[in-house]
Amino acid sequence: MRSYADRPQTDRRVPVPEAATILGISPEAVRQRLKRGTLGKAKGPDGAVYVILDTDRHRHNGDGTPDITTDLSLMQAHLDSVRDEVGHLRRQLDAWQEEARRKDHIIARLVERLPPQLEAPQTPAEDAGGVGTHPATEGAQEAAQPRSWWRRWFGFE
Repeated sequence: MRSYADRPQTDRRVPVPEAATILGISPEAVRQRLKRGTLGKAKGPDGAVYVILDTDRHRHNGDGTPDITTDLSLMQAHLDSVRDEVGHLRRQLDAWQEEARRKDHIIARLVERLPPQLEAPQTPAEDAGGVGTHPATEGAQEAAQPRSWWRRWFGFE
């Protein structure tokens, strides 16, 4: 953010109490803004502190009330910009959704063309009906069975 010290000195200079009235805040709030540098300040020849107000931003009617037409026009321009961006994002979303539908259709057609899966091969013990298990194959059968993950995690196996 550009500080008011970087701006040209062509803006309106007013005392702190008047700046507070113009901005609709307390004089202490004006002093805090001056301290933070969010409002510009200048010292007069008599040592008084004056607030530098941006005349484009703080226009006033003849009765001293702020003229909000400039702020409203800026807000309307911003709102139009946001609406344009939302419209652009909606068009992009529609394009992405259409592309996702198209890809889903292609994937479904490819899956239909896949050959059916082969059955799992049978072990010799299953071929013999499971009768007559051999002690040497019992260890192999245990290894073929999936082990419980929690038993491995807690060190039971």
